[in-house]
Amino acid sequence: MNSAYLDHASATPVSNQVLEAMLPYFGERFANPSNVYAMGSEVKQVMDEQRTKVAGLIGAKPEEIIFTSSGAEANNLAIKGIAFARQQKGKHIIVSGIEHHSVLNSARFLERLDFEATFLPVDEYGLVDPARLVKAITPETILVSIMHANNEIGTIEPISELSAICREKGIIFHTDAVASVGNTTVDVNELGVDLLSLSGPSLGAPKGIGALYFRKKVRLMPLIHGGIQENGRRGGTENIPGIVGLGKAAELAMHELPEKMNHVRQLRDLLVTGIHERVEKVKFTGHPEKRLPGHASFCFQAIEGEALVFMLTQGGIYANTGSACASKALKISHVLGTIGLPADLAQGSVVFTIDNSNRVEEIEYVLEKLPAAVERLRSFSPIWEKEMPVQEEGVCT
Repeated sequence: MNSAYLDHASATPVSNQVLEAMLPYFGERFANPSNVYAMGSEVKQVMDEQRTKVAGLIGAKPEEIIFTSSGAEANNLAIKGIAFARQQKGKHIIVSGIEHHSVLNSARFLERLDFEATFLPVDEYGLVDPARLVKAITPETILVSIMHANNEIGTIEPISELSAICREKGIIFHTDAVASVGNTTVDVNELGVDLLSLSGPSLGAPKGIGALYFRKKVRLMPLIHGGIQENGRRGGTENIPGIVGLGKAAELAMHELPEKMNHVRQLRDLLVTGIHERVEKVKFTGHPEKRLPGHASFCFQAIEGEALVFMLTQGGIYANTGSACASKALKISHVLGTIGLPADLAQGSVVFTIDNSNRVEEIEYVLEKLPAAVERLRSFSPIWEKEMPVQEEGVCT
């Protein structure tokens, strides 16, 4: 074993089954689904079949699925679409401080249009306190958006409890489930959400495809104006190959998810235990229990996470320093800052995300190479001292 790809949160290979399902729609089945003749009608029927598959994965109805170009677009459509549609009822929205940038920046954009945005704090594990949400709600609140699971620290939020608070007060609730759909069980009815975003790459579908679930009777203002595609909620000719890929990936996920969750959880626990046994002064981030099964995130004292990722890459080990959308920013992750980690510790962040394709041998290879890489980087560090304090370490259970 001389390689290990453990960055599935940022990109996952398209399976052969998904690719084979997509290929005909680049060639002989190329027609536009909006055309009234047979070739177009056949493609439209196929598109509707994929809508049913995606809906089935999350417990929704086919007519409640809007296809988008990505999870980020789905988040934008949810936040801005609800805000614009409901602004006569109020102009206050609430999001957590650890949301994906597509949610945070949508909220900041709305602030420039005279909306008010509240950014909820979280605890040291990244959990939103329902009591804080209750206090933040005002008569002007029209939308709350809290992510289902955080892509950087793996924490799963108490969405059903949070959505129940909003439902009682007649407030629309959205959750960004890009990190969780395909990686853990997600059911929109159990969660009680009005809108939910998901992304193809998280499921093993190609890049450039995502979807937004919206509960029936929720009014949503379109952001992309064009024709009557997606029942007038998103203009533009549909990405049929991508939609077919997403549908096939959703179909596979429905059958494989229980086994996948068990497999990746075992590998994650092996990795977490092994790192704590072999490396000192390392903090496990996120909630030790309420987290994605294939997610392990750490902060290594007195080193730069990017330097460690680069050094691991030399040995064929691929991990990340956090969100792929923020890895080039010359500042610490907003997620780690929001959960209260000091900057010097947060800079040592490394995230491992495991998929069904990973094997025990890959984890053992990481545990063989990682300690030496950390030790070497610390030997160059002007702040490394073995006696220096580190926040209490966490272990998955």
